[in-house]
Amino acid sequence: MLSRVAETIYWIGRYHERAENTARLIQVNTNLTLDLPKGLMPQWEPLITILGCEEEYAEAHPELTERRIVNFLVSDEKNTASILSSLAFARENARTIRDILPREGWEVINSSYNEALEKKAESYSRAGRQYYLEDIMNDLQHITGLLAGTMNHDLAYDFLNLGRKIERADMTTRIIDVRSDNTVPKDVPEIRPFEDMLWMSILKSLSGYQMYRQSMQVRINRQDVLKFLFCDHLFPRSVAYCVHNIEDYLSRMPVPRKYKCGTHLEKLHDLLDIPIKKELDNEKLHDYIDSLQLLLAKLHLDISRSYFPAIAS
Repeated sequence: MLSRVAETIYWIGRYHERAENTARLIQVNTNLTLDLPKGLMPQWEPLITILGCEEEYAEAHPELTERRIVNFLVSDEKNTASILSSLAFARENARTIRDILPREGWEVINSSYNEALEKKAESYSRAGRQYYLEDIMNDLQHITGLLAGTMNHDLAYDFLNLGRKIERADMTTRIIDVRSDNTVPKDVPEIRPFEDMLWMSILKSLSGYQMYRQSMQVRINRQDVLKFLFCDHLFPRSVAYCVHNIEDYLSRMPVPRKYKCGTHLEKLHDLLDIPIKKELDNEKLHDYIDSLQLLLAKLHLDISRSYFPAIAS
């Protein structure tokens, strides 16, 4: 396989997963806005920071408001991290390798972007936003299932899933990070009961509530939710599950001559034991997530240098 093709299909997986999880990230905050009391309203500014687009936002918008931030993250095509931009990048990548993808796959990728673009005005209101984001997530799940059922499970398919799982692991940590910016104050007992609601919202945003109850068999609580989302080896959106899949895909690929990915995979495995062995307060959770994201970024760089030599250094 040409390295150009491998890189292109790798990024299709990443862009689609990024769009879906950005939608999930926004839904976390929207649902918390509806469920929590006024004294514990979630902030929207952390979403800009978590997605790493503070400078782009500051250049385009004079103030931080819910509507401006949501529009910037959902439908602003000038923002390269927006949902529409991710869908557009994935569509363009798919267009250049249409001979690699099943025809039905290309058609759905193309139509899902066109529909998201056509209906973007629906995302401007809070009520319309929910339906708009649900439609996007459903379309992306459809694409994932369609490609799984119609595409040869060869090296190209492995690169597609490799990109998807690296992006998913990274975005799962970012979704959890939103929670730590909505901490229930310890000195306000009357709003402590909403602690479990916050963690339930995170699980539901990752479609993990029922699977958590099946796996953990305990009530919703901070420590067990963190263990489940970081360390569970059966839930497809946990970080540990994604890392295991990444390792499996890499094991089936040609071994590169110069760069190796094993070192950072080993460090990720070691790091994922921490939430099982000890509790993480909010400050330690931030640091822990930063460490995970840094290792995932280094792993991406290893993969790029190994298999996409155009950017090798």
